[in-house]
Amino acid sequence: MPSSWIEIDLAALRHNFDQARQRLPAETRIVGVVKSDAYGHGMVPVARELVACGAGFLAVSKFWEAQELRANGLSVPVLVLLGVEGGDMEEAVRQSVRPVIYRLDHARVLSRTAAKLGMRAPFHLKVDTGMGRLGVPWDRLEPFLDELLALEAIEMEGIMSHFSVADEGDKSFSHLQMERFRQALELLSRKGVSAPYVHMANSAGLLDLPAAHFQLVRPGIMLYGSPPSSELHHPPDLLPVMCFKSKVIQLKELPIGRFVGYGRTFVTVRPSRIVTIPVGYDDGYDRLLSNHAQLLIRGMRAPVVGRVSMSMITADVSHLPQIQEDEEVVLLGAQGDDRITAEELAGICGTISYEIYCNIGKNPFKYFFNASAEPE
Repeated sequence: MPSSWIEIDLAALRHNFDQARQRLPAETRIVGVVKSDAYGHGMVPVARELVACGAGFLAVSKFWEAQELRANGLSVPVLVLLGVEGGDMEEAVRQSVRPVIYRLDHARVLSRTAAKLGMRAPFHLKVDTGMGRLGVPWDRLEPFLDELLALEAIEMEGIMSHFSVADEGDKSFSHLQMERFRQALELLSRKGVSAPYVHMANSAGLLDLPAAHFQLVRPGIMLYGSPPSSELHHPPDLLPVMCFKSKVIQLKELPIGRFVGYGRTFVTVRPSRIVTIPVGYDDGYDRLLSNHAQLLIRGMRAPVVGRVSMSMITADVSHLPQIQEDEEVVLLGAQGDDRITAEELAGICGTISYEIYCNIGKNPFKYFFNASAEPE
């Protein structure tokens, strides 16, 4: 058994997918967002499970992620959210990968490539309705469309936008974004063009903005068991999918007045039992958790004491005299009746649950996928 590992509860993933499905009209399909290694949860096994649940599309950030999905036998439509560079375009067309288009030069390369191959290439057009990040600005869309629609061998399978603050309680800007998106759809209609798939809703939009469901929705974080924020008007019943575990590699008894860790930021004020665990910031366990986070051992909480170092942390188990070396420790996830959530760790670090999952998941831990257990 490795000293640290990640367990992925695919039954919880199925439950979360069903939470999304229950909130949608029957005709609205779900895009399983599996970018960034499925937010650190393991892209290929998670993608397979989402497709088995009924996801009609998958979405990734980069073309190499789409290639990995194809190489592992996933044949559903894959949407590349950052688009596809010219050198990868031929392979993308051959593999029926859908690039997101927001630049005319990319569209021209897609057109030439598809024509050369004797194929028609589907794409999704991205409209920036106020995010200010990626997409054709909604108020400059018409001249872009005039050139785009003149290109041969390509077809607009979808048109999309993205919410910037749908996770906030105040939905006024999100409603403004939806109005701008509707204007874009009306422009398409006036030009005699219709896209089979219109989509805008991320997890927060899916949960709180039913008018934005359209033909596709793109849930990400909610599939992995975390709400997009604490400000949702319609919070879902989600189950965390990731559990990050390790074990005690040393237990020592320290007298009063002993320092623990770099910088001497913790000193024992009583005779103490200190455990060392082989996890650190190199493993995605943030240094900001030093002297603030807690972990679970035998279903009880123990404080992380001293600084998080590159490959080790220490915790005070003085209140748990039964603890021994080699015992299992939960750093993220459930043990017994308690749970350390990504939101709890994110609150300490001043970040969001997304970053907690991604930072842990990007490390080469052994993954265990529990496909059969039913969530409690």
